Amino acid sequence: MLKKLFAVILFAAVIFGAGHFYLKSQNAERAPSDYMTAADRMMTIAGANVRVRIEGPADAPAIILMHGFIYSLETWDAWAEALKSDYRVIRFDLLGHGLSGPDPKQRYSPQERADFLADVMGALGVEHAIIGGNSLGGLAAWRFAAANPSRVDALILVSPGAYPTNGVSDTPLSPPAPMALFLRTAPEAGVAISLGNIYADPSRVTPEKIALVRDMMRRPGNGEAFVQSIEEFSLPDPDPMLNSITAPTLILWGAEDKVLPVEQGRRMAAAMPNATLIIYDGVGHVAQEEASVASIADVRTFLDSVGEP
Repeated sequence: MLKKLFAVILFAAVIFGAGHFYLKSQNAERAPSDYMTAADRMMTIAGANVRVRIEGPADAPAIILMHGFIYSLETWDAWAEALKSDYRVIRFDLLGHGLSGPDPKQRYSPQERADFLADVMGALGVEHAIIGGNSLGGLAAWRFAAANPSRVDALILVSPGAYPTNGVSDTPLSPPAPMALFLRTAPEAGVAISLGNIYADPSRVTPEKIALVRDMMRRPGNGEAFVQSIEEFSLPDPDPMLNSITAPTLILWGAEDKVLPVEQGRRMAAAMPNATLIIYDGVGHVAQEEASVASIADVRTFLDSVGEP
């Protein structure tokens, strides 16, 4: 999954001087407090600082949403706004991302991220939940579901990582030096180019979106955590684990996804015993943003079909 995203990032890094060329921003860098809301809390979970955002009734069914690589919990804003009337919507910045910042224990492999979800649920007193994730977060979500079937009421995956691709399989690949420098410095022009390859619709790459991703990437320690995440990232054959997941599963994919081709979605749906795949035309790697209205409607229909809430 991540190698295509890494290639996009590398291209941006080379074109824009690997961190030495900065496009002057129309948006000044914001303080972390500017991104905190009344629904946010900073928690110490299993030895790590984690930003958690919880919205919706405390007694409603819980839905936990995990974002992708270099992103933050804000990617789920539209879904959370639409679902919080009926669900307890829980989001958190992955370790080494957003305002959570780096993990002192450096738990950055996909399986460690899946295991950490159990720590988050334990800290929040959540015994079971609907689990959702995009890209890297989706990879962690289905790995958690495979290992913890009794804790997953349903699974919602948006362009999740799964299958070996572009040389990434059982063995991680070290990032080339220009890519590592880009991840550590997040030059704004490079961020803009990278986002242009994540979204199918160029109008989605707004100054505000660029500033958000830039600010989150530049949080102290996050750049080094991104590099360490790559160094620990592998994609072994997922079919044995996918075959074992019996939770009702909705897989959403953008037909124009440049990071992970939609064929991987078809393959994944075929491997899972209880999965439904929906493909959105004209949409890239983050369907929860680019097809927010359609995807929310599909999520509600899916959850109604499995009896939630």
